[in-house]
Amino acid sequence: MSKQDIINMIADAAGITKRASASALEALTTLVTKELKKGNPVTLTGFGTFKVSKRAARVGVNPRNPTQRISIPAMKVPSFKAGKTLKDAVR
Repeated sequence: MSKQDIINMIADAAGITKRASASALEALTTLVTKELKKGNPVTLTGFGTFKVSKRAARVGVNPRNPTQRISIPAMKVPSFKAGKTLKDAVR
């Protein structure tokens, strides 16, 4: 499913224009991104929680030269944990 598909489905479900639907989706993604940059989790009750996780530094393998080891630095990555309602709906 593409972003345009989501915009079309939101517009149909909410009875709003595609332009308003696109603006709402853009506002949501911008808000989630800003809060995650600050290190704050974003919870949508029943759907799930977006949060920032820390990935430890590790040693990896260079895919172009499998005998060469490379150092992968520690970093922060976004993660998502599904809520109970979403899990139950998918099951």
